[in-house]
Amino acid sequence: MNNIHNVLRPIIASIFILCIGFAHGAAKHESHGFIDANIYPVLSDIDKDSVITINTAAAITDRLSYFSLMNFINQDNSDPLSEIDAFYTEQNLRWKVADDSVFDLTLQMNFRTGDDNDRHRLGVRWRVSDTQALKSFFNQLHMKYSVNWHAVQFDNEPGHVWQLEHVLFMKFPYISNRLYLSAFADQTFNQDLASSMPSTPFVAEAQLGFELVKNFYVVTEYRLNQYRRSDVNNVAVGLQYKYQW
Repeated sequence: MNNIHNVLRPIIASIFILCIGFAHGAAKHESHGFIDANIYPVLSDIDKDSVITINTAAAITDRLSYFSLMNFINQDNSDPLSEIDAFYTEQNLRWKVADDSVFDLTLQMNFRTGDDNDRHRLGVRWRVSDTQALKSFFNQLHMKYSVNWHAVQFDNEPGHVWQLEHVLFMKFPYISNRLYLSAFADQTFNQDLASSMPSTPFVAEAQLGFELVKNFYVVTEYRLNQYRRSDVNNVAVGLQYKYQW
């Protein structure tokens, strides 16, 4: 029952955030966004890793946007998708500081399986590829890139822990309009970790996707998690369904 409650809590929170945002922006703004569902029946090295991921993004108003991810994690020493025993989710609200600004104030709320381990962050995101002086360069690369400075963290850990989050999305029209690359890299600073671990550990993923038919993609992901003491690398292969509005 506790596991069910833990999973339902962030789902209810994300629905609540979206409903409030849509209600606030409905009269002034036509929302747009996407939801994609990814399933990974193949994991190369690590069994205890995400096997289902759901991403949701929405531009609620001209300045307020929402993004969330929900990972369902496979049980250790079991075949992918046979036993799911954990979850991790990020719920993000982003507020553009001015209509023509490339900076957003950000709130990120993390929920995960277990007790006393939720984590919330306040920060500033720079949409680098929207910066006027750099826009032409990134347009030539067909790339969107942003960096989020999670400056303040609220959790049960001692000290001032903070994080940098890098996100990119890239298309390859010179190869195929069906091909894309999306990636993120989170680097955490000032965390009290064992001496055998990196002082500023990375968690990163790079997903290469190809659209087979409309809205359906085959995807492969390279994953790096330096919080694991060994086997920090993993590769996942799966399918994605993406709906945009």
